[in-house]
Amino acid sequence: MNKNIRGVQSIPNNLPNNHRRNFFKYVVASAILQSAITKQSIADTLSLPKTGKDLPIENFNASGKSLGIVTVPRIVKTDNEWRTQLPAESFEVTRHAGTEAPFTGKYWNNHATGIYKCICCETALFDSRTKFESGTGWPSFWQCISKLNVVETVDKSLFMERIAVSCHRCDAHLGHVFDDGPKPTGLRYCMNSAALSFQPQS
Repeated sequence: MNKNIRGVQSIPNNLPNNHRRNFFKYVVASAILQSAITKQSIADTLSLPKTGKDLPIENFNASGKSLGIVTVPRIVKTDNEWRTQLPAESFEVTRHAGTEAPFTGKYWNNHATGIYKCICCETALFDSRTKFESGTGWPSFWQCISKLNVVETVDKSLFMERIAVSCHRCDAHLGHVFDDGPKPTGLRYCMNSAALSFQPQS
């Protein structure tokens, strides 16, 4: 019995075994190629020049208290400028939509109180009070600190459809959000430590 994998064509039942093997190899190769192209397109999008128009951002102190909404200029830099500013892994994650290996980041097991910010521009992203143990090896949160500070877009790489999360101010790729998180939101913001900095509560 043949079932369609999402985005992958099923193998016809009437093909001889040797043809079926070749067809399967073709389908898998095509799917891998499509995934690579999609991921590259995300990275290309992150690298595209953006207009420097102003945008609203909500500021927070280290205790997670809102300091109000301010209008700030969008941060636009070249790849070379970001490469000079960031550690190598942070550059790959934030500017080229990379993913760090699970259980390797500095924040997946961080239990300190404070707020998590974008490593590229210091925009507030998550409050430690919304962090939870997801068992995935990546820092996970059930809510972002402000919807003004993040952007969510559709990501169709890796044979599936996911929601990518990026920083509103500088377009840094942060991770993905899933709908298998705990109450009260049911969301799991699965972030890369390499995309974050942490400001502890004083």
